[in-house]
Amino acid sequence: MKWINHVAIGGATTALINPALVPVAMLGATAPDWMEWIAKGIGRPVKHRGPTHYLAVWLVALLAAWILEPTGVLAAFAWGGLTHIICDAMTVSGVPFSPYSDRRFHLFGGRFRTGDPAEYAISFGVVAACVGVFMMIGSASSGWYPFFYDWHGLYNQGVIDGSEWRANRFRFF
Repeated sequence: MKWINHVAIGGATTALINPALVPVAMLGATAPDWMEWIAKGIGRPVKHRGPTHYLAVWLVALLAAWILEPTGVLAAFAWGGLTHIICDAMTVSGVPFSPYSDRRFHLFGGRFRTGDPAEYAISFGVVAACVGVFMMIGSASSGWYPFFYDWHGLYNQGVIDGSEWRANRFRFF
């Protein structure tokens, strides 16, 4: 998948748990790819979707980070990395399962190619579902909208004045 879709899926799913950790999850969502660049930069070239894309390693990293601190920075980073691996598993080439296996892991039979319209449709669907879930349950409990600002609510609370409300009432981002 393309980075934009990795970032969108990792960020949207993290916003449901802790909106403050969205940037960390977005960084983690691109980590398997930029870790390859770092390895190449220090003279240890790795194949794309090789050691940095092991499904088992990212699962263990998420489990360990979640045990240490469930809503912490490490867990958000590991979650972003795991979403990257899950997204890449939907593609034709899939991802390696673990360092001890030659098998590759595929979701949905690995039917998609990177850059296909289906990739963008899946990404849009996940983000739309996250926005819907957050608007139904998240905004009532936290009072903060990561996707859309509640200009009317801010005006009613006295946080912004009438002119700022009129200027921004139709802005959604």
